[in-house]
Amino acid sequence: MINAHPESLILKSVFIAGVEGKRFDITIRDGRFSTVAESVPGQARPKRELWISPGIIDLHTHLAWTDFDHADQLKRSSGEIEAMQAEAFAATLRTGVTTTRDAGGLPPNTVRQLVSQYRHPLRVETSSEMLGAADALGTEHLERRLAGIFESGAMWVKVMATGGLGAPTEQVTDPVFSEEEFAFIVHHTHANGKKVLVHTWGGVTIDWAASAGVESIEHGMFLTADQAGRLAEAEVAFVPTTSIYRIAADPKGVLALNPVICDRAARAAEAHAQAIGYARSAGVRLGFGTDYATPALHGFNLQELDTLLDYGLTRAEAWHSATAGAAAILGRGHDLGRIAEGYLADAVIWDADPFQAPNADALRKSIVSVITGERAEELA
Repeated sequence: MINAHPESLILKSVFIAGVEGKRFDITIRDGRFSTVAESVPGQARPKRELWISPGIIDLHTHLAWTDFDHADQLKRSSGEIEAMQAEAFAATLRTGVTTTRDAGGLPPNTVRQLVSQYRHPLRVETSSEMLGAADALGTEHLERRLAGIFESGAMWVKVMATGGLGAPTEQVTDPVFSEEEFAFIVHHTHANGKKVLVHTWGGVTIDWAASAGVESIEHGMFLTADQAGRLAEAEVAFVPTTSIYRIAADPKGVLALNPVICDRAARAAEAHAQAIGYARSAGVRLGFGTDYATPALHGFNLQELDTLLDYGLTRAEAWHSATAGAAAILGRGHDLGRIAEGYLADAVIWDADPFQAPNADALRKSIVSVITGERAEELA
């Protein structure tokens, strides 16, 4: 059940996920937490034990994509694409994700249309079109391209700094742009009050990202220990998007990719654990992101928590990356990502302790309701 912008809601004697041994009385008014107070000892216990957590923040989605191969999406009618995109919004909300940062392909006007028409109150920060190899034509061309992105209303600029699954493994860390072009993109974007996320599998573009002071790098599976230290010093966040590579590596999985792509994904997945270890040791800010982009994946975002745990994060660290930590990466740490007075009431109600769930499937099944602090019309 989605409870959008509750005018008044009182929760008595509930647990806050991650806070052991204490119950809380929580009041939500006009879409914000107005009181969060420890329950008085001895008060009546509820008939049903409930836990509350902040809404999950997915920092790397592709909600506009309906197919892994874009050529397949072009074969669909506009009505079919719109219906599939609307279902992507709904499925994402149902799994407890209340905020996403779309990492390319979803223009702000499409977000407004989907939210207003289908009434799915998902908060989406957009990066609109991606800058990639076709844009490595010098700074004058890049200035024109950036002007179009700024005009669209997108909050972020997505830079495809290296190849990905489509590139041979031995070439995947080769830079797409020159260092001058990369620096221009970041400087010009920041000068216009926008933010930068950088797709990079590794190599020199991670060094460029740290030097330029981008907001986050994505994927980064070939990150080195030295680079992790530079990211930490520059306060650049790392959004590893781990689970998608394990999914893509399975030739019989939901994506059913060809063997060459599966092999590249398997190598990426194998490297990710070490990269996360380097980042964790260096104190790099880690963010939760799935890179999910097809109907078979939307709504299963919580699988990313499983992979982060498998790769060495504690449960508290993994949840922080998906809540308060992710909010800080968005620049929303002051009003999003916590169960605290004055914060937006984006939250998930569970009927079992989410910190004790054995896996994402059990976690998803324990969702009772999803609360969003803003109405659909406020997000459109």
